[in-house]
Amino acid sequence: MNWIEALILGIIQGLTEFLPVSSSGHLEIGKVILGVEMKENITFTIVVHGATVCSTIVVFYKEIGVLSKGVFSFRWNCSTSYVLKLLFSCIPVLIVALLFEEKVEALFTGNLKLVGFMLIVTALLLAFTYYTQPKSKEISFMHSFIIGIAQAIAVIPGISRSGSTISTGLLLGNNREEVARFSFLMVLIPILGKNLLDLFSNKMGNEPSQIIPLIVGFLAAFFSGWIACKLMINIVKRSKLIYFAAYCFIVGIKGLIFS
Repeated sequence: MNWIEALILGIIQGLTEFLPVSSSGHLEIGKVILGVEMKENITFTIVVHGATVCSTIVVFYKEIGVLSKGVFSFRWNCSTSYVLKLLFSCIPVLIVALLFEEKVEALFTGNLKLVGFMLIVTALLLAFTYYTQPKSKEISFMHSFIIGIAQAIAVIPGISRSGSTISTGLLLGNNREEVARFSFLMVLIPILGKNLLDLFSNKMGNEPSQIIPLIVGFLAAFFSGWIACKLMINIVKRSKLIYFAAYCFIVGIKGLIFS
């Protein structure tokens, strides 16, 4: 992989991690177009996902600080409850990771037909939110688990993680801004866990490191992710997900045609 390919794929990862258009699906499309076999570039995948985690932390550093302060006060409060809900939401994706990891990895083979079909599913899910009425329910433990199921399903390339979790939260009647915040914070735990697991399992040591592409990919994913994260919060507030539904539908149809 050269630095130009790393730049393009880093931008794709950063933007699509937060915009409801499926980062995994677009990376599959990107690697097919560029002819890059991402399965052999585990280090790059870990680095760009780490970059999007960093951009999330930067955007929500105040909220994370408040939550951390509340948790380490070692008494039950709003922050403790919220963090437990975040942990609760990670149970479904943990089950998928433990029981179906090899089957999930087998889906990432540049299968445009699968990606195209799943993007259409994402489009339909986003379209449903267009008809939801604004509500202000607080995210409950049950809702956090259901949103977590949506995140687990989003391991399939073409299903948008942010799109599925935010749409599920809205369909459950939760506040728009709160759902977006919860969606972006809940991804920190599984991505950090996966990255640490890959590090300790020495996956990053099994291939030669290309320092320039890694740096370029990290910076591209970080800055594009930072922009996309802040942009997505405003989009959810203004109920503009229908435009992404149209985009996913068009790209999904094209994926099916060109597959």
